[in-house]
Amino acid sequence: MSDTDAGPGQVVVNRAMSLDGFIAGPGDAMDGVLEYRTETAFTEVMQATGAMLVGRNTHEVGKRMSAERTDHEAEGTDYDGGPVFVLTHRPPDEPEPGVTFLTCDLEEAVATARAAAGGKNLEILGADVAGQCLQRGLVDEILVYVLPVLLGNGVRFSASGLGRIGLEPISNTQSGPVTTLRFRVQK
Repeated sequence: MSDTDAGPGQVVVNRAMSLDGFIAGPGDAMDGVLEYRTETAFTEVMQATGAMLVGRNTHEVGKRMSAERTDHEAEGTDYDGGPVFVLTHRPPDEPEPGVTFLTCDLEEAVATARAAAGGKNLEILGADVAGQCLQRGLVDEILVYVLPVLLGNGVRFSASGLGRIGLEPISNTQSGPVTTLRFRVQK
């Protein structure tokens, strides 16, 4: 870890992924992923998370998904990972309640979000932001929920060109149909 550490919390890339390596289907569709969300307990991860850093596209997809869900579908699927920070080159003209838009460089964005996490984990969401954080050595752990589905196409776990990054397995657990894998990033 660097001198910009904000406390004991880890920087964690958190992913739900199809068995064939997609975190979303074509057009950023998440229906193949979300159908398993209520079957898996996120309580432990949510309690350990103090803030989230996401890319603009991931934030927009999340807003779209929230708008498309009915009240019944949303029941039991709320995920509170603390303050949300969106790293973007194009912040909106109007602020959004509960969301901080950052236009700084990646290292500063991670430091800002880690400080807001208050010693808890910073969760990184979004393929682009996560890939950039991995390339720059800013990630401590990767948490992957492997779902029993093949999406066949869509958004890959990581973009090509990421390069080799060594991982140390920490744990693997099974909760219903979902296998959870946790890795420490070797630095």
